[in-house]
Amino acid sequence: MKHLAIGSLVGGLILFIWQFLAWGGPLGLHYSKMAYNPQQDAILAALDTIGVEPGSYFLPTVAKGTSMEDAAKMMEEKGGQPWALLEYHPSLENNMIPNMIRGLVLDILLVFVLSWVLMKIPGLDMQTVLLTSLAIGFIGYGSITYLNSIWFEANTWPDVLDTVVSWGLTGAWLGFWLPRATKA
Repeated sequence: MKHLAIGSLVGGLILFIWQFLAWGGPLGLHYSKMAYNPQQDAILAALDTIGVEPGSYFLPTVAKGTSMEDAAKMMEEKGGQPWALLEYHPSLENNMIPNMIRGLVLDILLVFVLSWVLMKIPGLDMQTVLLTSLAIGFIGYGSITYLNSIWFEANTWPDVLDTVVSWGLTGAWLGFWLPRATKA
Protein backbone atom coordinates (compact mmCIF):
# COMPACT_ATOMS: atom_id res chain seq x y z
CA MET A 1 0.00 0.00 0.00
CA LYS A 2 2.92 2.32 0.76
CA HIS A 3 4.28 1.88 -2.79
CA LEU A 4 0.84 2.60 -4.23
CA ALA A 5 0.50 5.79 -2.14
CA ILE A 6 4.00 7.08 -2.91
CA GLY A 7 3.65 6.19 -6.59
CA SER A 8 0.33 8.02 -6.77
CA LEU A 9 1.56 11.14 -4.97
CA VAL A 10 4.72 11.51 -7.04
CA GLY A 11 2.93 10.59 -10.28
CA GLY A 12 0.15 13.08 -9.49
CA LEU A 13 2.77 15.78 -8.92
CA ILE A 14 4.41 14.93 -12.25
CA LEU A 15 1.07 15.32 -14.05
CA PHE A 16 0.30 18.53 -12.18
CA ILE A 17 3.67 20.13 -12.92
CA TRP A 18 3.42 19.23 -16.61
CA GLN A 19 -0.11 20.66 -16.79
CA PHE A 20 1.06 23.89 -15.18
CA LEU A 21 3.91 24.21 -17.66
CA ALA A 22 1.71 23.36 -20.65
CA TRP A 23 -1.30 25.53 -19.77
CA GLY A 24 -0.17 28.38 -17.60
CA GLY A 25 3.56 28.27 -17.52
CA PRO A 26 6.30 29.13 -19.93
CA LEU A 27 5.37 26.58 -22.62
CA GLY A 28 1.92 28.03 -23.40
CA LEU A 29 0.99 25.01 -25.53
CA HIS A 30 -2.73 25.70 -25.27
CA TYR A 31 -2.73 29.36 -26.27
CA SER A 32 -4.81 28.48 -29.35
CA LYS A 33 -7.66 27.44 -27.04
CA MET A 34 -7.77 30.78 -25.26
CA ALA A 35 -6.16 33.20 -27.69
CA TYR A 36 -6.53 36.96 -27.48
CA ASN A 37 -9.11 38.62 -29.72
CA PRO A 38 -8.79 42.38 -30.23
CA GLN A 39 -12.60 42.61 -30.31
CA GLN A 40 -13.01 40.95 -26.91
CA ASP A 41 -14.39 44.01 -25.12
CA ALA A 42 -17.03 44.58 -27.80
CA ILE A 43 -17.97 40.89 -27.87
CA LEU A 44 -18.32 40.71 -24.08
CA ALA A 45 -20.29 43.97 -23.96
CA ALA A 46 -22.66 42.66 -26.65
CA LEU A 47 -23.21 39.40 -24.74
CA ASP A 48 -23.85 41.34 -21.54
CA THR A 49 -26.21 43.78 -23.30
CA ILE A 50 -28.39 41.05 -24.81
CA GLY A 51 -28.57 39.19 -21.48
CA VAL A 52 -27.03 35.81 -22.27
CA GLU A 53 -27.56 33.33 -19.45
CA PRO A 54 -24.48 31.57 -18.07
CA GLY A 55 -23.83 28.36 -19.96
CA SER A 56 -22.34 26.58 -22.95
CA TYR A 57 -23.69 27.28 -26.40
CA PHE A 58 -23.22 26.05 -29.96
CA LEU A 59 -24.31 28.75 -32.40
CA PRO A 60 -26.34 28.28 -34.51
CA THR A 61 -28.53 25.46 -33.26
CA VAL A 62 -32.19 24.77 -32.62
CA ALA A 63 -34.16 24.67 -29.39
CA LYS A 64 -34.52 21.35 -27.58
CA GLY A 65 -37.53 19.48 -28.89
CA THR A 66 -37.30 20.91 -32.43
CA SER A 67 -38.32 18.37 -35.05
CA MET A 68 -35.64 16.67 -37.13
CA GLU A 69 -37.09 18.27 -40.25
CA ASP A 70 -36.88 21.79 -38.79
CA ALA A 71 -33.36 21.13 -37.49
CA ALA A 72 -32.25 19.90 -40.92
CA LYS A 73 -33.82 22.96 -42.55
CA MET A 74 -31.98 25.31 -40.18
CA MET A 75 -28.66 23.52 -40.79
CA GLU A 76 -29.17 23.83 -44.54
CA GLU A 77 -30.01 27.54 -44.27
CA LYS A 78 -26.99 28.23 -42.05
CA GLY A 79 -24.57 26.18 -44.14
CA GLY A 80 -21.49 28.20 -45.08
CA GLN A 81 -22.23 30.90 -42.49
CA PRO A 82 -20.28 31.66 -39.31
CA TRP A 83 -20.63 29.47 -36.25
CA ALA A 84 -19.25 29.57 -32.72
CA LEU A 85 -18.81 27.70 -29.47
CA LEU A 86 -19.52 29.92 -26.52
CA GLU A 87 -18.82 29.36 -22.84
CA TYR A 88 -20.39 32.34 -21.09
CA HIS A 89 -19.97 33.43 -17.48
CA PRO A 90 -21.21 36.81 -16.25
CA SER A 91 -18.34 37.35 -13.82
CA LEU A 92 -14.62 36.54 -14.08
CA GLU A 93 -13.51 34.89 -10.85
CA ASN A 94 -9.77 34.56 -10.28
CA ASN A 95 -9.85 31.67 -7.84
CA MET A 96 -6.74 29.83 -8.97
CA ILE A 97 -5.85 28.22 -5.63
CA PRO A 98 -9.04 26.12 -5.25
CA ASN A 99 -8.87 25.14 -8.93
CA MET A 100 -5.22 24.14 -8.62
CA ILE A 101 -5.97 22.09 -5.49
CA ARG A 102 -8.82 20.32 -7.30
CA GLY A 103 -6.50 19.65 -10.25
CA LEU A 104 -3.75 18.23 -8.04
CA VAL A 105 -6.17 16.01 -6.11
CA LEU A 106 -7.61 14.74 -9.40
CA ASP A 107 -4.13 14.05 -10.81
CA ILE A 108 -3.19 12.05 -7.71
CA LEU A 109 -6.46 10.11 -7.92
CA LEU A 110 -5.94 9.37 -11.64
CA VAL A 111 -2.42 8.07 -11.01
CA PHE A 112 -3.72 6.04 -8.07
CA VAL A 113 -6.27 4.33 -10.34
CA LEU A 114 -3.62 3.75 -13.03
CA SER A 115 -1.20 2.36 -10.43
CA TRP A 116 -3.85 0.08 -9.00
CA VAL A 117 -4.58 -1.33 -12.48
CA LEU A 118 -0.88 -1.70 -13.26
CA MET A 119 -0.18 -3.55 -10.03
CA LYS A 120 -2.65 -6.25 -11.14
CA ILE A 121 -0.33 -7.15 -14.05
CA PRO A 122 1.98 -10.07 -13.24
CA GLY A 123 5.68 -9.56 -13.95
CA LEU A 124 5.35 -5.78 -14.16
CA ASP A 125 8.29 -4.07 -15.87
CA MET A 126 9.23 -0.60 -17.15
CA GLN A 127 8.13 -1.24 -20.74
CA THR A 128 4.72 -2.59 -19.75
CA VAL A 129 4.08 0.29 -17.37
CA LEU A 130 5.20 2.95 -19.86
CA LEU A 131 3.19 1.54 -22.78
CA THR A 132 0.11 0.96 -20.61
CA SER A 133 0.31 4.53 -19.27
CA LEU A 134 0.57 5.92 -22.81
CA ALA A 135 -2.29 3.67 -23.99
CA ILE A 136 -4.59 4.87 -21.21
CA GLY A 137 -3.62 8.48 -21.98
CA PHE A 138 -4.50 7.94 -25.64
CA ILE A 139 -7.82 6.36 -24.68
CA GLY A 140 -8.70 9.52 -22.75
CA TYR A 141 -7.46 11.78 -25.55
CA GLY A 142 -9.22 9.85 -28.30
CA SER A 143 -12.54 9.29 -26.60
CA ILE A 144 -12.99 12.88 -25.41
CA THR A 145 -10.62 15.50 -26.78
CA TYR A 146 -10.16 14.16 -30.31
CA LEU A 147 -13.79 13.12 -30.68
CA ASN A 148 -14.88 16.67 -29.74
CA SER A 149 -12.38 18.09 -32.24
CA ILE A 150 -14.00 16.10 -35.02
CA TRP A 151 -17.32 17.86 -34.42
CA PHE A 152 -16.07 21.27 -33.36
CA GLU A 153 -12.99 21.57 -35.60
CA ALA A 154 -10.56 22.25 -32.75
CA ASN A 155 -6.78 22.08 -32.88
CA THR A 156 -5.76 19.12 -30.73
CA TRP A 157 -2.02 18.94 -31.44
CA PRO A 158 -1.25 20.51 -28.04
CA ASP A 159 -3.42 17.80 -26.47
CA VAL A 160 -1.52 15.05 -28.32
CA LEU A 161 1.71 16.49 -26.95
CA ASP A 162 0.12 16.65 -23.49
CA THR A 163 -0.91 13.01 -23.74
CA VAL A 164 2.52 11.79 -24.78
CA VAL A 165 4.53 13.91 -22.35
CA SER A 166 2.29 13.75 -19.29
CA TRP A 167 1.48 10.04 -19.46
CA GLY A 168 4.96 9.23 -20.74
CA LEU A 169 6.61 10.96 -17.78
CA THR A 170 4.09 9.44 -15.37
CA GLY A 171 4.59 6.01 -16.93
CA ALA A 172 8.36 6.35 -16.69
CA TRP A 173 8.09 7.20 -12.99
CA LEU A 174 5.66 4.37 -12.31
CA GLY A 175 7.77 1.99 -14.43
CA PHE A 176 10.70 2.77 -12.16
CA TRP A 177 8.70 2.66 -8.91
CA LEU A 178 5.93 0.06 -9.18
CA PRO A 179 7.96 -3.05 -10.17
CA ARG A 180 9.78 -2.64 -6.87
CA ALA A 181 6.43 -2.81 -5.07
CA THR A 182 5.41 -6.03 -6.79
CA LYS A 183 8.75 -7.64 -5.87
CA ALA A 184 8.69 -6.45 -2.24
